[in-house]
Amino acid sequence: MFQSLSKRLTGVLDKLRGRGALTEADVTAALREVRIALLEADVALPVVKQFIEGVREKAIGQDVIQSITPGQMVVKIVSDHLIDMLGAKAEEINLAVSPPAVVLMVGLQGSGKTTSTGKLAKYLKEKLNKKVLMASLDVYRPAAQLQLETLGKQLSVETLPIVAGDLPIKITERALKAAKEQGMDVLLLDTAGRLHIDQELMDEVVAVRNISNPIETFLVADAMTGQDAVTIAREFNEKVGVTGIILTRLDGDARGGAALSMRSVTGCPIKFMGMGEKLDQLEPFHPERIASRILDMGDIVSLVERASELVDQDEAERLAKKIQKGSFDLNDMEKQLESMLKMGGFGGIMTMLPGVGKIKDKMDEMGVDDSIIKRQIAIIRSMTKKERRDHKILNGSRRKRIAAGSGTQVQDVNRLVKQFEQMQGMMKRLGKMGKTGLMRGGLKGLFGR
Repeated sequence: MFQSLSKRLTGVLDKLRGRGALTEADVTAALREVRIALLEADVALPVVKQFIEGVREKAIGQDVIQSITPGQMVVKIVSDHLIDMLGAKAEEINLAVSPPAVVLMVGLQGSGKTTSTGKLAKYLKEKLNKKVLMASLDVYRPAAQLQLETLGKQLSVETLPIVAGDLPIKITERALKAAKEQGMDVLLLDTAGRLHIDQELMDEVVAVRNISNPIETFLVADAMTGQDAVTIAREFNEKVGVTGIILTRLDGDARGGAALSMRSVTGCPIKFMGMGEKLDQLEPFHPERIASRILDMGDIVSLVERASELVDQDEAERLAKKIQKGSFDLNDMEKQLESMLKMGGFGGIMTMLPGVGKIKDKMDEMGVDDSIIKRQIAIIRSMTKKERRDHKILNGSRRKRIAAGSGTQVQDVNRLVKQFEQMQGMMKRLGKMGKTGLMRGGLKGLFGR
């Protein structure tokens, strides 16, 4: 997400950070590069012009020129304007209405609308503790209704029974009645899409909207379509009335122009972003966190939130006790590797850490990806219980057997054991230092330097 844009912007801003003083010419030259970076990232031209003018006005002011660290001030101004462009603050889903709250899902065919409906149902059920009913109004795409029904079974979320021959208006009426009778908190209506915007599509969506009176109308837009996504958003907003946007496939869009343009062009907030194919990969859109990721400042808040959701607290406490006793073994290492995969693997975690953008190319060259984690887990699982508890008994013949059993090389097993010994040593120092010692010694004490 935003890889190419992030690389260009951080390169420009790093040059400014390193300058002891800035002239107006320095700022102008930097903004010229920022402008090119935004245009190459598919950001709409009017949005780029507005952004550059806003930054220039503040960046050549006396507060910046006379600042002790003018470069840092310019970075802050760019960050603030990015946040404003993305929507200033996160806007939550609005369910402030007598239940059932109707949420209308609209968009073109292929934008990920049905999957996003399932993801949203999971979010509402698990995060907001809502009772949800899903209904598919797509009677045109083959098996579209069955797809939503299958998602409902996977998520243990109710779906409206399919009645052959029912048209969208009739399905909407049945869904409203069923949601009221079953005491549902939220009704998600997954409308049909087309390959392009046409009058027939809009007329149908408007008719469904008029009957269902939705509290939220979400446009599901594919970020990979670039500036076309912005055009689509503008048309749906003008003809149907959109209250929020769900951007899909944002994880696969290295440019990110759609995300940066949507809010400015349509005035509609981006409320959610799809970060992968899995049903739990739907995140609320936080402008300040996204701006931080773009400028390679990381997103530690989201990382901590994800960890608290996915990491078992009892298991974490058990591990903490083992660390204090200095008894960290390969079973514990396996659990830590599994936790990394749950949190999105190397890719998911690294994108949220500050400064990773600068070393990402080197990581790619070295082949640092999730396959390494999976290979390490396979190696540990090929060991006996005794070997996992005491790695010191791993002689040459045992290592050959483990390599054969895990489909790896002996060098891979050796590398894992060495990595484990380094982790174990660090854990022992951590246990000896305790909380007060760690606070006093910091990372220098932890790594023994």
